Amino acid sequence: MHPSDPIHGHVAASRLQLPPGHWACLLDGLCARFPRIDRARWQDRFARGLVRDLQGRALSPGQPWQVGLEIQYFREVADEPLIPHREAILYADAHLLVADKPHFLPVTPAGAYVQQTLLARLMACTGNPALVPLHRLDRLTAGLVLFSTCVETRDAYQRLFRERRIAKTYEAIAPALPGVTFPHERHSRLVPGEPFFRMAEAPGEPNARTRIEVIEAAGAHWRYRLSPETGRKHQLRVHMAALGAPILGDDLYPDLRGVGEGDPDQPLQLLARALAFDDPLTGAARQFTSELQLEPP
Repeated sequence: MHPSDPIHGHVAASRLQLPPGHWACLLDGLCARFPRIDRARWQDRFARGLVRDLQGRALSPGQPWQVGLEIQYFREVADEPLIPHREAILYADAHLLVADKPHFLPVTPAGAYVQQTLLARLMACTGNPALVPLHRLDRLTAGLVLFSTCVETRDAYQRLFRERRIAKTYEAIAPALPGVTFPHERHSRLVPGEPFFRMAEAPGEPNARTRIEVIEAAGAHWRYRLSPETGRKHQLRVHMAALGAPILGDDLYPDLRGVGEGDPDQPLQLLARALAFDDPLTGAARQFTSELQLEPP
C-alpha cells in the first residue's frame, strides 16, 4: 500500500481540524486533546507515519501547532475483540454497495472496535478506500447498510436520507400485544435519558414516528414490521418498550419485568429488512432486501 493511501490496515483515517490552543507542537496538542491516549503511543504513531496531512505526508511530532490545519490519524486498539459473524455484499456498482451486516458488528470504528467493523472489512474485501456508509445501524442490530462507493455521486445519495426519501423497513420479535390495535402509529418526543447513552420519551412535540404492524401473531412472542418515518437514536427500541413489548435481547430498554433483557449469547431480535428509494441518478425504483433471518431463542 502506498504511504499516501488514506487507509491503514483497511481502517479509514480519522480527520481533525486543529482547534485553538497554545501548545508548542503537534505532540503536545494531541496529548492534551486525547488524554486517554498516552504520550508514548502518540510518539509511536508519529514514528510509524500514522499522523499525516491531507496529502498523506507524515507529520513530525515537533511540528508547531497550527490552528485550522487538517490532519489525519489512525486509531488503533490493543487486543481488539474478534467478531466471528460474517457480513455479505448483496449488491455493488460504480456508485453503491449494499451489505448485510450481522449482529454485534459495528458499522464504523468506535470504542474497542477498529479493524472489526463492517467498514474495515468491506475496504479489505473491495480494495476501495472511498467507501462511506450512508447511514448507521446499532452494533447489535443486523441487516442492510448502504454505502457510497464514489465521492462524485455521494451527496446525491446522502440527500435521500437527509430529505427522508428512502423507505426503511425493519423486523422485530417482541412480546405479544393483544390489547393493541394494528397497524399502530407511535408518535413521541425522544430526548437523551439517564444514563447518557439511553433515550427516553418526554412531553412535547413528537420528533419520532414509527408505524408498527404484525407479521405473525403466535405464542408469547410476535413478529413485527417496523417502519420508521424518522431516524432518532434507538427509536424502534424505545417505541416497542414503551408499548410494553421490548424487543427480545434488548439490554437497554427492558420493561419492569425484565422482559427483553439482554443476553450476550442472544442477539437483539431486530433486523433492517428492506430499503427502497428512487435512484437520484437514474430515477429508477430501487429495492434491496436482507437475506438474514431472525432466530429467537
